[in-house]
Amino acid sequence: MTTVTSTTAPPVDSRVLALAHYAARGVLESVLARHGATFEQSVTLRVVAVADGPIGREALVGQVVGSLKTDPALVRETVGQLVAKGLCAAEEDTVRLTDAGREFQAAVTAETAPVSARIWADIPAADLAATGRVLALVTERADAELAALK
Repeated sequence: MTTVTSTTAPPVDSRVLALAHYAARGVLESVLARHGATFEQSVTLRVVAVADGPIGREALVGQVVGSLKTDPALVRETVGQLVAKGLCAAEEDTVRLTDAGREFQAAVTAETAPVSARIWADIPAADLAATGRVLALVTERADAELAALK
């Protein structure tokens, strides 16, 4: 394993951010594949799982579109896939997590938690706080630029 020190760390730019994102996403996707799920399904299911009860279908679509910057039709299709798998239930204009969805979330979390702990281990709190502030600002600015392009 290669350790990057402060003297060898590359300056942060979109490429460095993308490499970190795809490395972490690759870990998650390998776990999801073992459970027959996709990254998009996982993101969508998480929004349902953290909702305080059933969530409005269009609110769910809006949150996932905002997170993944994808087409609303694709998110609606993903919701349909989750319902077909029995991980969510659709009731009129709402979507709720099923017991199978809770079990899926628990299994994926149990598998990814030790890996995540190793990935984030020993990173100083001050570095994490600074990174969080920078990434929040980058997200805000990128969202504004994306909105201006539409």
